[in-house]
Amino acid sequence: MYNNNPTLEAIPKIIDPKRQGEIFEQMDEFNPDPNSRKFYIESYGCQMNFSDSEIVASVLGEVGFKPTRDMEQADLILINTCSIREKAEETVRKRLRIFDKVKRSKPGTLVGVLGCMAERLKAKLLEEEKLVDLVVGPDAYRDLPNLVGTAESGQKAVNVFLSREETYADISPMRLDNNGVSAFISIMRGCDNMCSFCVVPFTRGRERSRNAYTIVAEAAQLFENGYREVTLLGQNVDSYKWENPENSEVYSFARILRMVADIHPDLRVRFSTSHPKDITDDVLFAIAEYENICNYIHLPVQSGNSRVLELMNRTYTREWYMDKVKRIYEVIPDCAISSDMIAGFCTETEEEHKDTLSIMDFTQYSMSYMFMYSERPGTLAAKKYEDDIPDEVKKRRLQEIIELQSQISLKHNQSDIGKTFKVLIEGDSKKSDQDFKGRNSQNKMIVFEKKNGLKPGDYVMVKVTSATSATLLGEMVSS
Repeated sequence: MYNNNPTLEAIPKIIDPKRQGEIFEQMDEFNPDPNSRKFYIESYGCQMNFSDSEIVASVLGEVGFKPTRDMEQADLILINTCSIREKAEETVRKRLRIFDKVKRSKPGTLVGVLGCMAERLKAKLLEEEKLVDLVVGPDAYRDLPNLVGTAESGQKAVNVFLSREETYADISPMRLDNNGVSAFISIMRGCDNMCSFCVVPFTRGRERSRNAYTIVAEAAQLFENGYREVTLLGQNVDSYKWENPENSEVYSFARILRMVADIHPDLRVRFSTSHPKDITDDVLFAIAEYENICNYIHLPVQSGNSRVLELMNRTYTREWYMDKVKRIYEVIPDCAISSDMIAGFCTETEEEHKDTLSIMDFTQYSMSYMFMYSERPGTLAAKKYEDDIPDEVKKRRLQEIIELQSQISLKHNQSDIGKTFKVLIEGDSKKSDQDFKGRNSQNKMIVFEKKNGLKPGDYVMVKVTSATSATLLGEMVSS
């Protein structure tokens, strides 16, 4: 189902095609002017952080900074951080110590911390560890040029203000480390869910949705520049809701999906992440209606036990979640569902852990992100519950989850042997430049032998011949 979308004609010229073209050319060559100031950036954590780094790059580009992949050549070193788990913060601290050595060898170099960890640990980073010159929260990236100037004058530069309006809708992201095929589009920011284990509402603020027409404009411009896949991003993407101030018309997430899919049938549309309580039948119908909206939903369950889910403030029960899964498979029979799981949440018993294993068996996730519980300061769980599960128990439960998911993923992939899928070529396989890699609609990676005349961004039909738990192997066939 596709339309010649009349709304495209009415899209404001938010994204300057000339400017976007210059950015793509610059990033493809990645050969900065030796006389210009240079910035180096690393990103950790969720896809939203990587998307934010592209906004940061664009902001810095407007004031003359050029990107470099060599931190030793950089005048400004930035790290975009995640606070979702303790291990992520430990990784950032290790990187900061490395950056500090570079800074000492090149006086005048500035080091900045961006993102969620910046907001949460601003005082500690600046005063106790003395490793950084700038601390910039997720809603303050427009202020980076001023903050750099402040830091260059010898003062500590901080802006961690959380906005109720900022969406960066008018900024054309500079596509960093891109394959020229797939790109992220941030459509909303923040989260209102207040899951007891999560720091996101405190580090990224309340939910606010981006102007619908700027989303479609960015996707359309990406397609014109050769991109063939976009992923719509949000901490809770299904709760997207934007009201047009001119006529009070409300745009839901399902409507945005359809608007982006209508740009062109060759533009694939994905989205992440979904909170189970917000994914509606209308979203499922949109996926079913459009061939280019991918049959893949990331639907984090976190736990398979209702009591634990209540402690987590997930707002649904085990039975409710299972009914939602049934509905997804009813509307989209060949949908692949992935998940997040937390092992060893506060007071979790062995029987409750087994409920998580059984819901994995029930749902048959294609893949999952699996972690043991890490208490985060400032969260509701840290304030109300004792982190009382010993580490050795958490690790053992996590290993059981990982082993089961590996078995399910292998079975899931083996069921595709003999099937033929439409695959979007992303580039060379990691193991051999004689093979291409690409994903099907279900977000599964498929590796297959190259043939002359094909290139990244092309669609091909591939028949699956074998499978591992992580990858499908196949051969190209005629459509």
